Amino acid sequence: MNKRHSSALAKAAGGIRRAALALVLVTAATAASANPPAARGNDGYLALGDSVVFGYITAAGFAWGNAMNFLGYPDYIGTGLRFSVANASCPGETTSGFISLTGDDNGCRQYRANFPLHVNYPTTQLDYAVSYLKSHKQTRLVTIGLGANDAFLLQSACGGDIACIQAGLPTLLGTVYANMSTILQNLRATGYRGVIIVANYYSTDYSDPVQTGFTIAINQTLASAAASNGAVVADVFTAFQNATLPAGGKTCGAGLLNTTPANAALPPQLWTCDVHPSLSGQQLLARTVAGTYSSVSRSHK
Repeated sequence: MNKRHSSALAKAAGGIRRAALALVLVTAATAASANPPAARGNDGYLALGDSVVFGYITAAGFAWGNAMNFLGYPDYIGTGLRFSVANASCPGETTSGFISLTGDDNGCRQYRANFPLHVNYPTTQLDYAVSYLKSHKQTRLVTIGLGANDAFLLQSACGGDIACIQAGLPTLLGTVYANMSTILQNLRATGYRGVIIVANYYSTDYSDPVQTGFTIAINQTLASAAASNGAVVADVFTAFQNATLPAGGKTCGAGLLNTTPANAALPPQLWTCDVHPSLSGQQLLARTVAGTYSSVSRSHK
């Protein structure tokens, strides 16, 4: 997601539940070339998705000029499992933009035009993923985190109006389901038979039933697409929910989201957060996804 949409979302979250769709997105890795490098062995890990996967920080400023400044959950997974990570995620990527360079976009194309990704490619993220899997026959893991930017576009089009968002939700969910199914089918069509994990989304405020309800709706759609296309879900939603219990369901108060720069001049009770995971949030994401991978791997033995 780009800076403009993140700022708009943060402001909405402070209003009358106008952060109804403050879902969030996740990555950072090591490979960097237009064509995927030759596979080194059984250790390939392909991470796909949006800003959550990327490890994006809204207030990073000049740090955007070097993708190595951003750490996402794939970095932690790659280190822990000794996988070589190719992180093709893009901040602002939607399910439609993932498939087509002319699809709906929430800032990915603008970001790519001005700043480097962890992996550089001139095509769509889907085209890169297909090429990677075809040249990395021994890939062990694919993770994907998409859908929240589709919701942000609906929120923006509705100006944060809840009734408008609710009216547009069925179409949004239908689009996310269809696009995720297309993506997963294309990944499998490469001949890849390994584990594909769809990471669902956490709520940025579990104490807000409206916002959390929309997050659940997106997550249920992702789960349906995963179940229909040979993928499994990493339940990030529940992991974050449990971690926020001591903070009354406040994901920001639990330290799982990036702080906003304005907090330096404010008393703690007025502190606010960005919608992206902090380093502790990314680590919780990594533990959740890695735990899912471990469970699936054991069941396949």
